[in-house]
Amino acid sequence: MRVAVVAEYYPGRQDPALGIWAHRQAVAAREAGADVRVLVLHRPLPTRAALRAAGPAALMAPLREPVHTVIDGVPITRIPFLAPPRPQTYGTWGAWAAPSLLLGLKWLRRTFDFDLVHAHYAAPPADAVLRAGVQRPLVVSVHGGDVLGVVSGWPRTGARAVRRSLREARLVLANSAGIERRCHDLGATSTRVVHLGTDLPAEIAAPPADPVLVTVANLVERKRHSDVLTAFARLRHGHPRLRWEIVGDGPQREALERQAEELGCRDAVDFRGACEPRDAVRIARAATVFVLPSVDEAFGVAYIEAMAGGVPTLGCHGEHGPEEITSCGEGMLLVSPRRPEAIEHELRRLLIDHDERARLSRAARATVENCFTWEECGRQTVAAYKAALA
Repeated sequence: MRVAVVAEYYPGRQDPALGIWAHRQAVAAREAGADVRVLVLHRPLPTRAALRAAGPAALMAPLREPVHTVIDGVPITRIPFLAPPRPQTYGTWGAWAAPSLLLGLKWLRRTFDFDLVHAHYAAPPADAVLRAGVQRPLVVSVHGGDVLGVVSGWPRTGARAVRRSLREARLVLANSAGIERRCHDLGATSTRVVHLGTDLPAEIAAPPADPVLVTVANLVERKRHSDVLTAFARLRHGHPRLRWEIVGDGPQREALERQAEELGCRDAVDFRGACEPRDAVRIARAATVFVLPSVDEAFGVAYIEAMAGGVPTLGCHGEHGPEEITSCGEGMLLVSPRRPEAIEHELRRLLIDHDERARLSRAARATVENCFTWEECGRQTVAAYKAALA
């Protein structure tokens, strides 16, 4: 079968980690038997962060993304479109992107007569596909940002676009059972859960000699780095050699660095910034414990990437992704959200109890091997394509 993938977030020269899960699922589907081409909705305007930086390189970066490229054997074409600034109008970006996408899909069909379209996110990509009037079955992957952030952040335009996309899709793929329930609440009629995946290293590495916590996530409020920092400062009184490595960047970095200074632990916190995906995975798998007590977490590939390397992880009760992962096996511990003392308690227990940590390490690896590999994701994705075509 021939599949045209349409995505907004996708790796590129400017950000090789952006939407890496969409790319890896496309690769997994290809290896499971689908023929895949990718169209990326590309708004070639600088972000607010680039405007604040005011440097020519940051301002020009969106224009330097190649129109055509191949990543891991998958052909990628960027479809440029213009739209007003995101904060006010993101719920309508599907309408702004639709004319360019229609031209891109027509161009693609000249040499690649695709059987269906697979859109990542109900809005704006799936909304743009529907507005373009493409006469092919539509499969929509929902990752959480659409049915949570877009619906609540743009309650009129965004919610309407998401509801229409879910209602009119031939099949909706959710990354967790909780997100699948949310899709039904918003009007989806045909759904299934398809887990994202990760690669399995050949073996589990030995734990570091000195304890290291690792977090891989953007530095934004909902990831709750501040809670970890509070717990970390308390833990260091009993574990003076403990370190915390944070992979990622974002608007909270300066505030977190100030907080670390105020708590007297700045020398033990390493803000590594954004990294290439393979480097982020390597750092996560060299941790004693992976910690990410974020909220509004629809899935969280970073958890399973660490667990694949035998690293116990910590997430939050009541979050769709962590609850989904723990339903499949052991290796992740859940704490109450926004509770630094709960984070401190669980981390202290793991740092002291070496036998329990070793047991969770083995269990984490087994959970990923049984439920969260890219091979299994590819098989399930192609099965979903076949169901949509049937």
